[in-house]
Amino acid sequence: MDHIAAAEERIVTERLRQKLNEVNSIAQSQLSGVQDHVNFTLQQAYFKCAYECFDRRRRQEEIGNCVENCSAPVMNAQNLVENEMAKFQERLNRSLMVCQDKFEGAKLQHTRTDAMKDLESCVDQSIQDSIKTLPHLVGRLEASLSVKD
Repeated sequence: MDHIAAAEERIVTERLRQKLNEVNSIAQSQLSGVQDHVNFTLQQAYFKCAYECFDRRRRQEEIGNCVENCSAPVMNAQNLVENEMAKFQERLNRSLMVCQDKFEGAKLQHTRTDAMKDLESCVDQSIQDSIKTLPHLVGRLEASLSVKD
């Protein structure tokens, strides 16, 4: 690989990294309301519920079961958010793999300069498509978790 091609590849790699960081930042921003609901509203309800479990008239096993029952809504919410985000990440990864496969195929055909531009364009489109799905994902999570504005 010549020096120009290597430098060009490093530049494109850095741009791609920046675009992925952008997706991460946008996802965190859009999910902040959901995270706030889980981390504060549901956690607060959990601690209030768990506090009520500690009664001297109860046996240790009853207290443990009570606290475990109190934690169920928080655990379910966290699992739901993690599963949805894992699916989002998986879809993004698959679309990026398609871009990578196209790039590798173009490299084999020795059309490197177009391949780099095509790779960057493909990745950009995949990222934009993923970003467009975030409001729908957030809406589903908010509905499932009964998040109030």
